[in-house]
Amino acid sequence: MRWNLRLTAANKGIWKASELQRSLAEHGLVISAGKMSGLWSGLPLSLKLEDLDVICVVLDCEIGDLLIPEPEKVARPGQDTDARQAAAGPSGPAPAMVPRRRDGRSLPPM
Repeated sequence: MRWNLRLTAANKGIWKASELQRSLAEHGLVISAGKMSGLWSGLPLSLKLEDLDVICVVLDCEIGDLLIPEPEKVARPGQDTDARQAAAGPSGPAPAMVPRRRDGRSLPPM
């Protein structure tokens, strides 16, 4: 999913995060400056469904205006690894495997 709050707000004439923050507070949703910054500038780490309702009311929009699906990023059965990596974008090297004993204890140093 892609978070589209900034463009949706701009389409409604709201150009600053502080403007939206004030409007949300008027509707009973008080958001800290840090959380507002996260909502405004990128993908929020977490968001309550009730908060989404208030945002939709303030911006007079639908949830589909705020959340845009990106199905090309989903791995599908039978799709080869190279095609999935190309769709997902560049990635770093795979993390190193750390051997573990079956009982959960770590192995002695080599």
